[in-house]
Amino acid sequence: MPDASHHVPRRGFLGRAALALMALPRVVSGQSTPAPQGRADPDEWLRGLDAPHQLFFDLPDFAGGVPQVHVLNYLNTYRSAHGVDEKDLNAVVGLWNRTTLLAVNDAMWEKYRIGDYLNLRDDTGRAFTRNPWRTSVFAIGADRPAAGIEPLQQRGVRYIVCNNALNLQTQLLSAARSADASSLGADLRANLVPGIAVVSAMVIAIERAQKRGFAYLRE
Repeated sequence: MPDASHHVPRRGFLGRAALALMALPRVVSGQSTPAPQGRADPDEWLRGLDAPHQLFFDLPDFAGGVPQVHVLNYLNTYRSAHGVDEKDLNAVVGLWNRTTLLAVNDAMWEKYRIGDYLNLRDDTGRAFTRNPWRTSVFAIGADRPAAGIEPLQQRGVRYIVCNNALNLQTQLLSAARSADASSLGADLRANLVPGIAVVSAMVIAIERAQKRGFAYLRE
């Protein structure tokens, strides 16, 4: 089923997202430091990412599913053309802005009519009632199951979602559905796709990853 994200206006949300990123927490530069007592380590998502080859994929928009194909190509081409085993590759995918709600499961997409909210529709014109990237992606004219979030996770790709963007989407979606924002937000966070980590802010996650040696690709 095709990703119809081209139907969604982009500028309005980008402007609102910028407002959400105005107030960011300070982070100590340099190596990871112990988290304050009683607070989770904000760099926990980086643990174990120490392969010789590392790339951070920054995904603020759907782009017809092509970014997921790029992640798949990163794994496959390193193996086929360079003889590099996947254990020597680290790929991180950052979800924020319009891709934020790809971090939640099918139940949330159905319950809150997220496909309708984002104006994401299948080839029949119906809004998606499930997460359209979770198990497969329609990109470049074909279904590509190997490029779904869960199949790529099984190959070691790590997905993260921006806390600031998740807060903003909670406010916007709750307003669109006339729902209590606190309850809706708790529901979304309790129903993340397994393995997807919430990070404090994507701008900080990118910086932290680059300090660990990651190359960066803006999709």
